[in-house]
Amino acid sequence: MSPTRIEADYLIETAFDPRKAAEAMAGEQSSGTFVPIPGETPELKERSAARIESLEVIEEVDEPSLPGAGHPRGQGPTYRRARVTLSWPLDNIGPSLPNLVATVAGNLFELKQFSGLRLLDMRLPSAFAQSYLGPKFGIAGTRRLAGIEGRPIIGTIVKPSVGFGPDETAALTRTLCEAGIDFIKDDELQSDGPLCPFDERVRAVMRVINEHADRTGKKVMFAFNLTGDLDQMRRRHDLVRDLGGTCVMASLNSVGLVGMIELARFTELPIHAHRNGWGYLSRCPMLGWSYVAWQKIWRLAGADHMHVNGLSNKFCESDESVIASARACLTPMFDEKPCIVMPVFSSGQSAKQAPGTFAALGTTDLIFAAGGGIMAHPDGPAAGVASLCEAWEAATARIPLAEYAKERPALAKALETYAA
Repeated sequence: MSPTRIEADYLIETAFDPRKAAEAMAGEQSSGTFVPIPGETPELKERSAARIESLEVIEEVDEPSLPGAGHPRGQGPTYRRARVTLSWPLDNIGPSLPNLVATVAGNLFELKQFSGLRLLDMRLPSAFAQSYLGPKFGIAGTRRLAGIEGRPIIGTIVKPSVGFGPDETAALTRTLCEAGIDFIKDDELQSDGPLCPFDERVRAVMRVINEHADRTGKKVMFAFNLTGDLDQMRRRHDLVRDLGGTCVMASLNSVGLVGMIELARFTELPIHAHRNGWGYLSRCPMLGWSYVAWQKIWRLAGADHMHVNGLSNKFCESDESVIASARACLTPMFDEKPCIVMPVFSSGQSAKQAPGTFAALGTTDLIFAAGGGIMAHPDGPAAGVASLCEAWEAATARIPLAEYAKERPALAKALETYAA
């Protein structure tokens, strides 16, 4: 990787010659346009044009993946898919995340040459590591604040997602604290509405958490959803901090990249980064972003935890994609600044997914968040939490769940309850 060039990998689909199509990509996203222009001299191209670093045709398909694509005149189209790597000189934009996104994922998706285009990965010069904070807390800081080592942080989500007021939210928090939970988060739909104002919710919940911590020595981490404009997020963050809270949450696609960068600059608490809306960027396999590429911008921006879905989830994502996403979060971005974040497994999780998750990921450095997997346990939330802890004990010891459950009623009932 050149210290002065940005690289991005793409999967493209086109009815045109793939190299010509890639040249159109490179021109559109650097010094060129759809026709030659007088100012684009050879010297300027050498200085500022994007380059095709590699191109590999991988297959042909009969039908276009996306509507609106063009094809060469006078011939029936054949659509070829290829992997392409483009690079840009860092001097075009400098180490700027907002302008990086405009460069690697700007007008490319609309170009007529393409019936499919997906950003797969990118590699950045170390100047980006020098310009952005990255995670302030990451795995080590989160574990320190949560007081949990050697196993996953077991978490849950406030459910119903909306409808509770501050007192009801606090009552549920009390139940979960007494059940032995490590981590609780607002649902992303819960914000600052008249039914559950942010300030009142934080005060009510933190009274419960602080009382529990004074009594037991364990302070449960609660990720309060402070998503809003910059002034709102700063004020909400300060309230959580001043009341002894240990985490805040922001919806990435709602606050945007600049909002996340600014939040990370002033935060004194870990940022739980929620990816709601991710599907519209990723669900079509020939359009949008790979999570492997997408998560890098948010790690640099300052996220400490990032959602990666979960195995056997309630959404459309495959288990292979989930694990690839989690591994990406745990893979260093730069030698001098790894920017490692804690992956958050959620969506239909229960005790039954623990062995598969550990076997595929090979680490317990994760938040394992279960809603129904805790609250719907027949013996109550305490048994739900116990079943998750026991499932992870079995997973890390590589003991089959059914065997480990023989003398552990909470785990046995969980396996029976969530068997379907």
